[in-house]
Amino acid sequence: MTRSNKVPQSYASSSHIASSAAITTARFSHISLLFKLMLLMLFVTTTTQTFAIDLPDFEGLVRDQGKAVVKVTVSSTQLPDGEIRSLPNFNEEELPEFFRRFFEDLPEGSGNPPGAIPSSGFGSGFILSEDGYVITNAHVIQNATGITIGLPDGREFDAETVGSDERTDVALLKVDAEGLPTLVLGDSDKLKVGQWVLAIGSPFGFEYTATQGIVSALSRSLPTENYVPFIQTDVAVNPGNSGGPLFDLDGHVIGVNSQIFSRSGGYMGLSFAIPVNVVRSVADQLREKGYVSRGWLGVSIQDVNPPLAKSFGLDRPTGALIAQVTDGSPAADAGLIVGDVLLAFNGQSIDQSSDLPPMVGNTPVGEVATVELIRNKERMSLEVLIRELQEDRSEKADPADNMNQLLGLTAIPLNEKQKSALEVTNGLLIGEVDPNGPAALAGIMKGDVLVSFNQATVSSNSQLRQLAESADKGATVAVLIQRKKKPVFIALVMPR
Repeated sequence: MTRSNKVPQSYASSSHIASSAAITTARFSHISLLFKLMLLMLFVTTTTQTFAIDLPDFEGLVRDQGKAVVKVTVSSTQLPDGEIRSLPNFNEEELPEFFRRFFEDLPEGSGNPPGAIPSSGFGSGFILSEDGYVITNAHVIQNATGITIGLPDGREFDAETVGSDERTDVALLKVDAEGLPTLVLGDSDKLKVGQWVLAIGSPFGFEYTATQGIVSALSRSLPTENYVPFIQTDVAVNPGNSGGPLFDLDGHVIGVNSQIFSRSGGYMGLSFAIPVNVVRSVADQLREKGYVSRGWLGVSIQDVNPPLAKSFGLDRPTGALIAQVTDGSPAADAGLIVGDVLLAFNGQSIDQSSDLPPMVGNTPVGEVATVELIRNKERMSLEVLIRELQEDRSEKADPADNMNQLLGLTAIPLNEKQKSALEVTNGLLIGEVDPNGPAALAGIMKGDVLVSFNQATVSSNSQLRQLAESADKGATVAVLIQRKKKPVFIALVMPR
């Protein structure tokens, strides 16, 4: 009997069915995987499109608002005053060697006192009004002997300084023009953290550069600036962006770029802008009277730490603790005493001591303010009459101040640090000198310090102008200058 090799029919059928089922299952699995991949791709595409729609498009803002952003070119004499700005106006010497070929060489000067060197720099700004008022930073035009405003359309104008306020780092310039493009000032009090913002300026001299980011923090206090509640952003700004506008998505100016935090001198992700509401107030005062009046309370304050908060009966560290009250100050007259913790000023809460100075400084002189405080663990309120903070003021600028047409020179008032460095007690630093003017013919040079004119000491441009105008035409007057720390008398013939 031979054994059959035929497979039983029933077994063969089962095997075939199992094989077919496996193939069908595999095909279904592949189809299912393919379907899932298609769904995933559809989800990713839809999500990406939705996200892209939510991202802001700055093209229109840059096109429309960039017309009123200007480049500020400054020629100046840098003096050894020891001050270092976080975001200086751009100087060509700061450029890496590779980039220097894009810029002209710095002008050379002669006869400058030790430590004083002629230089040129760049900054940014924007046009505030059609008749030529321009906003920039005070540190951009510091010690300026000449200022030029450049527009995106290629036009350039010489600018005069209307006024400059060092405490807020705001300066107001004026050019002789009409019908200029302008920007609209927004409301910085409405800003929110996380809001999109855009800056336009001239970083390292590259004009009309646009960079974007978000508002990182509000009311940021910096160690060197007590009167500005800075807007912190992550917008990329660098030297040369100083004085340029910071925009919201509506194209309104909500800040003026002023400083950066940097260990290298370049952008590191922390940029600070002056709120436009501060800029508006300062610009109005500079335009009206050439200087800024600030409210004065007359107290020294410090933060409240957790142990102090507990001792004062506060549920958390907050407010400004008064450590000293100046005799005869508004605070003293109102009855504020050492140990009071100020919690609110004119309805604005004081979360930390740095909140108080800008609140007081921005209060109109002569206004009665309400102060909420805690004393001996009891809450109370007092009214205080705000008086004016007395400080050194730069005289109001006048077109004649920048170039004394009668003498043919520009002159810059000196601050106390500069006087000490140059070893003079008074005088004006000579900037540009008209080569055909009386000053140049007498031998006065750029960098000299004019100490006296016709036997009268000089400390301001207006005083020099009055002395020059009162001198007889054609008369020879004695002018005392200081050159390289040595006094020299020079005979100057007044023009006929």
